Amino acid sequence: MRFSHRARAVAPFYAMEFGKHAAALEAQGHHVVKLNLGEPDFGAPPAVRDAMREVMDGRPMAYTAALGLPALREAIARFYLDRHGVEVDPARVVVTAGASAALVLAAAALVDPGDEVLIADPSYPCNRQIVESFGARVTLVPTTAGTRFQLDAASVRAHWTDSTRGLMIATPSNPTGTSVPADELAALCDLARGRDAWRIVDEIYLNLSDDDRGGPPRSALSYDPDAVVINSFSKYFGMTGWRLGWCVVPGPLAPAVERLAQNYFLCASTPAQHAALACFTPESLAVCEDRRAEFARRRAIVLDGLDRIGLPVPVPPDGAFYVYFDVTGTGLTSWQFCERALREAHVALTPGRDFGVHTAETHVRLSYAASADELREGIARLEKFVAAVR
Repeated sequence: MRFSHRARAVAPFYAMEFGKHAAALEAQGHHVVKLNLGEPDFGAPPAVRDAMREVMDGRPMAYTAALGLPALREAIARFYLDRHGVEVDPARVVVTAGASAALVLAAAALVDPGDEVLIADPSYPCNRQIVESFGARVTLVPTTAGTRFQLDAASVRAHWTDSTRGLMIATPSNPTGTSVPADELAALCDLARGRDAWRIVDEIYLNLSDDDRGGPPRSALSYDPDAVVINSFSKYFGMTGWRLGWCVVPGPLAPAVERLAQNYFLCASTPAQHAALACFTPESLAVCEDRRAEFARRRAIVLDGLDRIGLPVPVPPDGAFYVYFDVTGTGLTSWQFCERALREAHVALTPGRDFGVHTAETHVRLSYAASADELREGIARLEKFVAAVR
């Protein structure tokens, strides 16, 4: 059997690979502190769990429309207005099987073979794998601590070519947890729009950001109403395994995305969509805001611990639940550090190799989505491990 070039070329998602090794150690009876995956430990808000139990009462669970349950699309649009001060027509909201499906639909709608797409290095690996699957050529733009490990207008101009057709921006970012400053995000969108290029902005961690000037963080839609914005129920709402996300697309693009969704996915999970309506109640939103505050406390535990150990964090995160720290002072590459930390200290982390080339050998991602107790235990184990290495 001949496999496709795509199947042969796709790289593994190393965070998941380290997760498999961690599971094998756990099967042997070891307690592994798992700081490799961005999976909040809270689960869905209680009202959402109650809504799922109610909807799973034996009633028929037929397909919804390909673009999603109308009531859920309207609730998402209201959320943008109430939370971010942006008016969004519900007709532009597409409910998807996780943010990954939203990225697939966006790429399918915008990318042609041979197109060049600019993405920050480091960045979430699946973003580039998805656009490459549709024939794009990804240019990873090296970033530095000076740009918060994010694209800026100067670097995009320097890497722009006649083949560039779009930008993929994630703010806050995985793996760094850093956001693009508001004026820089507006400049990036203006630059691409002025060159008739599309903009996909991944905002799945937006609502886990620190408050912006005393108020909620602003969506890219505030600056660029024609951007394609990706979001998810997985992170802020703690619903990773429910596989439910959404995107907001320009009005003229919605019919094409609907046709693609009909053919690729039919629709997102019907019971998950019905239950997700309970995400937008005052009760659930209050729960999620309490959790956002808890993530800030967990971040402080991690940053203080890494500082004590002597593992520098070049740019402290201001959103998401990731810290990207430098391991060069240990004399190990990031891969060696993660392999040995798992084997010797039973702490699962993710090497920089997952996220690009520029910091592949020097940096490691730690997810502080685990409980505070697990974080303290993980930091204590890393402190002993690093002392032994040095």
